[in-house]
Amino acid sequence: MNATAATNATDRDFDAVVVGASLGGCTAATLLGRAGARVALVERSPDPRAFKRICSHFVQSSAVPTLQRLGMIEPMEERGATRSRVRMWTRWGWIEPSPSAKVPVSINLRREYFDPMMRELAAATPGVELMLGATVDGLLREGSQVRGVQTSDKTGRQTAIRARLVVGADGRDSRVAALATLPVKTWAHGRFAYGGYFEGPGPEGSPDTTMWFLDPQWVAAFPTDGDLTFYAAMLTKDRLPAFRRDPTVALRALIADLPEAPPIRESRLVGQVMGKLDMPNVRRGPVGEGLALVGDAALATDPLWGVGCGWALQSAEWLADSVAPALTGEEPLSQGLSRYRRRFRRGLGAHAFMIHDYASGRRTTPAERMLFSAGVHEPQLAELFEAYGTRNISPARFLAKGTPLALRVHARRALASTLPGRSRRARLSEAT
Repeated sequence: MNATAATNATDRDFDAVVVGASLGGCTAATLLGRAGARVALVERSPDPRAFKRICSHFVQSSAVPTLQRLGMIEPMEERGATRSRVRMWTRWGWIEPSPSAKVPVSINLRREYFDPMMRELAAATPGVELMLGATVDGLLREGSQVRGVQTSDKTGRQTAIRARLVVGADGRDSRVAALATLPVKTWAHGRFAYGGYFEGPGPEGSPDTTMWFLDPQWVAAFPTDGDLTFYAAMLTKDRLPAFRRDPTVALRALIADLPEAPPIRESRLVGQVMGKLDMPNVRRGPVGEGLALVGDAALATDPLWGVGCGWALQSAEWLADSVAPALTGEEPLSQGLSRYRRRFRRGLGAHAFMIHDYASGRRTTPAERMLFSAGVHEPQLAELFEAYGTRNISPARFLAKGTPLALRVHARRALASTLPGRSRRARLSEAT
């Protein structure tokens, strides 16, 4: 890996400095480098194989085109990544993925492999310089414009990295966002999360991901590389005492008691069950003067929906495409940043609104129950569920197309319930 240690660095000038060499930061650096920009990719950890440890590592279908553009799909599959759709249990039955679905198939690879692979990709990109072990202490400014970052290494040596654009890709607790004092809004989260890897027979439907919507509780099984399954639960906080006493026992018992339960009793825990108790939804920026945020630094949402990895990849791609013309001298940077702000809000704003609302821990609404119960019986609606749940279509499009379908399903079933025997079936056929 072509990495430059921060201890050997001197004051440098770049077109862009990207802070955080995880999924979003590596995507932004790679695509900006390919566009001809000179990019400093700054990573706090000195370990090139560092990775995020608490993550379902499920990359939603909507981000698969980004991975294809990066050239990552084949290397991920060679490392053992699974390709999966999503099947959902509801109290009315299963909403199954459609064989004719037009959306790309999602991909799942543990972060201990995924993160280093993305870092290697970025470091090998001409124009990108990876700087490991560098902590950002401050922002460089010219008036109101951000013009780079001040870093320090483990010896305390400080380095000024000057750039026309600073990209914060440093996660939910973004240091860059805090230093820039961008506007921030938070929403409380009403659930906690625990999960762990288990080795053993795969769940029914593997390699597809299975989710149980227990309303308001939620459980999922993510088959992944190495013949492992990541079992995860997100529960309302009244269920927390049992997990505090013994998270492994509590997780096993919960999953073993699910409707059509997966074979967790026949599986062996690999590693330990990990948890996260406080997960507020956070929205920042996503742009300032000379600065932009991607991934969780811009929008950290409820992990229940598995959007974190995908949105990091997608937002970084949108940013790179938006600002590349400015960094190569074709237009003012402010124009590119405005373009990114619009693209970010158009792509994620409505999805985030829906996610933040459900993250309170509430039960489903009557309208949601109408859609779920109809999706069990109508393949076309199940296909819409998949397209919406994998963030390939907007909430508005899902509701516009799904609501009339659901109403027709319920009308047909109500009519059928009033008609006797063979006559009922015949008249139902005529009615439809």
